[in-house]
Amino acid sequence: MRIFTFYVKLNLLFTLFLLTTATLQAQQPVTVTGMVKAASDNLGIPGVSVLLKGTKTGAVTGPDGSFSLKVPEGKGILIFSFVGYKIQELPIPASHNLNVVLADDAAALSEVVVVGYGTTRKQDLTGSVTVVGSKDFQKGSITTPEQMLAGKVAGVAITSNGGQPGSGSTIRIRGGSSLSASNDPLFVIDGVPLEVNGVSGASNPLSFINPNDIENFTVLKDASAAAIYGARAANGVIIITTKKGISGDLKVGFTTVNSLSRIIAQTDVLNGDQIREIVNANGTAAQKAKLGTFNTNWQDLIYQDGLATDNNLSISGGVKGLPYRLSLGYQNQRGILRTDELEKTSAAFVLNPTFFDNHLKLDINLKGSMQKTRFANTAAIGGAVSFDPSQAVYTNRPDYLGYYEWLDYTTPSGLVNLVGRNPVGVLEQVENRANPLRSIGNIQLDYKFHFLPELHANVNAGYDIANGKGTTYVSPLAAVNINDQGYDNQYRQKRNNTVFDFYLNYVKVLPTLKSRIDATAGYSYNNYLTTAYNYASYNGYGVKVANTDPAFPFNKPENRLISYFGRLNYSYDERFLLTATLRRDGSSRFSSEYRNAMFPSVALAWTLKNETFLKDNKTISALKIRAGYGITGQQEGIDNYGYLSTYGLSSQTTSYQFGNTFYQMYRPTAYISNLKWEQTATTNVGIDAGFLDNRISGSVDMYLKKTTDLLNKVPQPAGTNFSASAVVNVGSMENKGVEMNVNFVPIKSADLNWDFSLNATYNKNTITNLTVVPNDANYVGLPGGSIAGGVGGQNALISSVGHSKSLFYLFEQVYDQSGKPIEGVYVDQNGDGLINENDLNRGKQADPKLFLGFSNNLSYKQWNMSFTLRANLGNYVYNNVSSQMGNLAQINGSAILLNASPSYLTTNFKTQQLFSDYYVENASFLKMDNINLGYRFGKVFKTNAALQLNASVQNVFTITNYTGLDPEVASGVDNNLYPRPRVFSLGLNLNF
Repeated sequence: MRIFTFYVKLNLLFTLFLLTTATLQAQQPVTVTGMVKAASDNLGIPGVSVLLKGTKTGAVTGPDGSFSLKVPEGKGILIFSFVGYKIQELPIPASHNLNVVLADDAAALSEVVVVGYGTTRKQDLTGSVTVVGSKDFQKGSITTPEQMLAGKVAGVAITSNGGQPGSGSTIRIRGGSSLSASNDPLFVIDGVPLEVNGVSGASNPLSFINPNDIENFTVLKDASAAAIYGARAANGVIIITTKKGISGDLKVGFTTVNSLSRIIAQTDVLNGDQIREIVNANGTAAQKAKLGTFNTNWQDLIYQDGLATDNNLSISGGVKGLPYRLSLGYQNQRGILRTDELEKTSAAFVLNPTFFDNHLKLDINLKGSMQKTRFANTAAIGGAVSFDPSQAVYTNRPDYLGYYEWLDYTTPSGLVNLVGRNPVGVLEQVENRANPLRSIGNIQLDYKFHFLPELHANVNAGYDIANGKGTTYVSPLAAVNINDQGYDNQYRQKRNNTVFDFYLNYVKVLPTLKSRIDATAGYSYNNYLTTAYNYASYNGYGVKVANTDPAFPFNKPENRLISYFGRLNYSYDERFLLTATLRRDGSSRFSSEYRNAMFPSVALAWTLKNETFLKDNKTISALKIRAGYGITGQQEGIDNYGYLSTYGLSSQTTSYQFGNTFYQMYRPTAYISNLKWEQTATTNVGIDAGFLDNRISGSVDMYLKKTTDLLNKVPQPAGTNFSASAVVNVGSMENKGVEMNVNFVPIKSADLNWDFSLNATYNKNTITNLTVVPNDANYVGLPGGSIAGGVGGQNALISSVGHSKSLFYLFEQVYDQSGKPIEGVYVDQNGDGLINENDLNRGKQADPKLFLGFSNNLSYKQWNMSFTLRANLGNYVYNNVSSQMGNLAQINGSAILLNASPSYLTTNFKTQQLFSDYYVENASFLKMDNINLGYRFGKVFKTNAALQLNASVQNVFTITNYTGLDPEVASGVDNNLYPRPRVFSLGLNLNF
């Protein structure tokens, strides 16, 4: 019996042990792993929140979208959420491995759009606003931020200023709104407005911003969107938002792009044999004696293959609830023009925590960049085109550092005066080095009141500090010096700009009234202070040049802008929308009588998709009609104190001599006491639409911009001012046009995704007045488009009333029966028997009538490919290279021999015909800006590191009928443009 009882107890204990063990085993945590990808491109999504439903157990996906989460019982439901994607809830499978595909949430994807002084819901937008994110940026070797936007936004034309490293671009939104003042848009980076003026020692003020730190661009194009910036928004606003910190585990990213730049084509000129043939047939004995025996291609000698590397390291994460991001960048670029170099180091730090249960948000943004630059002497570009190709590069003589030069020992320098120098020597003998620095930063606090959570108070304090300095040195032994002694001059400039904004934002939803109110009111203070240092001149031996001591060591021009603004967004039943803004700006650049101005705007929208008759329609997924009107302003392009009667120091060339000493004198400067704001009134009507679950979407906008009180530099009547010309308020102009963008998603699946977009812009500009007396028939127009080749300032363009700005204003060429131009014979426009300035004819326009952009993205599993096309149609360019060099006198019409354009072989012009419209060419073009191919390897090195490789080509091809080097010339006059190279790049992205 005891044995039986013991046996039973033993079995009970054993059973209890098994049950306990099973229970303990069941309670052991199980690791669930998986991958989260985006349905749009099948790429892994970093930063996705993975949460076990009903608990606080969670994780965040890594750089490649993978996650690992310990679940106590191996059961439950996981919630996957990320901004811009639909939330998914999925049960944990028995395999404990889960691959998730998140679909775009059309409503949430762009739910919040950054606009002036705050954000708004995209569905509440009533103006013309475009957001471009990192997915759609131009790829490859990018030096300045605006390059990533080229061809991406309807209404925005971005033309690079040439192939020089960091040279920047000309940016025009809806054609620009001014003639003599600035046409550049306002840039705002993380709440800090950037000054439009450049930094000494830097070729482009935007080059200080590291493109790798940018999250997206928001482009405000019409007045109803941009009027919140009032006085500075006449040319549109581009808001740059940089990347922020993300809470969670430490994440490290490293990117490197290494590229090779190669010149595509050279300017077409004659070779040494052709020059010898022409001179022997047409030259004098003295000219024939000057011929050399070489066939020197000077362009081969000044250009090189450019190498560049761009490396960026980013570290982000969260330390005790403090999200942060630190990035470091290093870029080294050698230009295709020898001696052109750009080295840039940048750093950015972002801290964006929240406190008091998310009632207080803090954003700290600090960015710094320094550059070491050597600017090549771009005079070598024109020199390589025109220098005699029959000559050698070097001589056996010791003078002029061994470079061949045209000699004349009867002159003090031993050189022929007023002629070009050896282009290789021009590059090597001039050292123009600069070391500019710039830092941009701000601290922004947003407080949601505890007692009234609908009300937010926002404070933004920021700065933009730049220090530009450099030196230009020319050896006294060089042929390019100006005084036989060389020179060693330095320059320096400091900018210290500050901004302070304070505004209140109130958002309230009133369900019973089917209404939503979003109201903002605030104050803005902007101060711009520049310190320009003045130095004496020194020769190449380090000896100060006499009478060059500056009267003052520095001057500090300063201007200030103080503003009050308000905005109201009202939504009724998610169908009817109203946006109204009002800004009052006061600028120190105007007298107290004209200092302040009001800039209002109003816009309405009707969301038809939310109407009952369309709400359930499966074909139409979005439909909105918009209309707006507003006024924006302009104050750039005028002096800080142009309304005051002041005295300025005369230049050294106008000094007075007393004895052996020269003195600079003070003289009155021109001023306009009643100068006031240039204003642009814009009317915009648009429609946004989406079809088939937004697989097809887009918008169309029509606009009319009328600018009045143009800030225009015009001649002053004799005796009325202290200068022959001055900037005054006179004239008006208008731009009207149509914009369209269409997005297509033909294929959207787990493995294969394809989307592409097309944008088109038509803009017509008309000048409606340019004189104080309207329609003054005696005023021909405002000249522009400076051309080289003649004596004194000459122009090929004119802006006249009743016409588009920047029309070519030249003589109409007469041709013979075979179509060959007849030298010096032009159409007598007024029939008076004379050919003079009265016969100049307004012809084609320099600005394109239509420009297009096309972007394509294709991905298949780990592969992705994208490219961008751009086209300009209806633009014309004056080929100044041919007009200056396409004649016999160019070769042998001076004390030396020069090269010529092959157009001479066609025209046989004996002398220059600079004002012939024969040289105006159709410069319409189609360009492939970029093509990029990438491959994702996924996890590598048996770690969570994700690797992606990219290969890209920039400036792939250009289709055009233009005979010059490049049809894309922003000014309309092609005069030895710095060539845009073709760039081959290999990139690597590694994320931990």
